[in-house]
Amino acid sequence: MAAETRVLTAHVPAGLAEKVDAMAARLERSRGWVMKQALAAWVDQEEERHRMTLEALADVDAGRLIEHQAILAWADSLATEDPLPPPTA
Repeated sequence: MAAETRVLTAHVPAGLAEKVDAMAARLERSRGWVMKQALAAWVDQEEERHRMTLEALADVDAGRLIEHQAILAWADSLATEDPLPPPTA
């Protein structure tokens, strides 16, 4: 049984539409297929970003923090011959 679908309409800049058309041609797929793939990837990315934000906020609420100076010292050490271990909470 085919999944239920809905039509979504969006106005996009002409340059972006041209890139989508070129990609569809290169992949030998329809414009709709390219748009569906792109939208699905974006939604997945935003859902993951939201999940990670909630996880980070929970860490803050629980006091699992790393001082800014510790991060800077670690990052600066990465360009040396003896880098520091990553800081932990």
